[in-house]
Amino acid sequence: MSEDSSAYRAYRKWVTEPLCAKPVVSVVIPAYNEEWRILPTIGAIATHMSARSEPWELIVSDDGSTDTTVALVEDLRFANLTLVVAEKNTGKGDAVRRGMLAARGEVVLFADADQSTPIEQFDRLYSLIDEGFDVVVGSRAAKGAAVSGKSLTRRVLSKTLRVVVSRGFGVTVSDTQCGFKLFTADAASTLFTMQIVDGFSFDLEILYLANKVGYRAAEVPVEWIDAPGSTVEAAKVSMQFLRDLIRIRRYDLSGRYTRPDSSLARAATSTPNDKETCP
Repeated sequence: MSEDSSAYRAYRKWVTEPLCAKPVVSVVIPAYNEEWRILPTIGAIATHMSARSEPWELIVSDDGSTDTTVALVEDLRFANLTLVVAEKNTGKGDAVRRGMLAARGEVVLFADADQSTPIEQFDRLYSLIDEGFDVVVGSRAAKGAAVSGKSLTRRVLSKTLRVVVSRGFGVTVSDTQCGFKLFTADAASTLFTMQIVDGFSFDLEILYLANKVGYRAAEVPVEWIDAPGSTVEAAKVSMQFLRDLIRIRRYDLSGRYTRPDSSLARAATSTPNDKETCP
């Protein structure tokens, strides 16, 4: 059997047959008005992850889309794809939180819907989980990263924000905002239960909390391409980011970040896929 044939069989099985055991990997895609690219993104992720021959699930966490994103995902009817829908737009951080807390995998990846970091980079991050890291961050700033299409404005703003974060927050990860991060199940449940920020700065908050709790974090260079049609306004987001820096510090000083009880952080809901139901 050829490699292409084997990969296609794995993909078709994932699409049509519900898992009979708990997934090893969960992939979470936050989505807001992504009707033009959600299907290609799902196809790319499903093809690569299915070929890895490990049980896995895909979660699309919609953030109150007003286009056809939800309908397109629903129409797929993939056996191991879960759609989490919000009644209204509340922010990327909230969408990621809902998806991460719905995940059942031993490790949980969140990846942006624009696939700026291709899913093939997952294996780079996954290898570090075996080395004892709890959080592995895809980075555009680490040595060896390949970045294409990033504007001069975004490069300058990113560098400035990195200096502020490293000096003022003690976060050693140089690229906090890349939308490609992998967590162990324990780290995902704990950190996203503690999370408060709903906007784009949630990435920084999560890494700040990881350091506070004592999780081991690693940074891995990845390929990154500025996707056409991005809705991110660099200057506007950067100003909000700076405001959120103050908010996060204030939340911490006021005692709002309390580590949840481990028995409650990942309150597992029993579903058919959690049970051994395969013949």
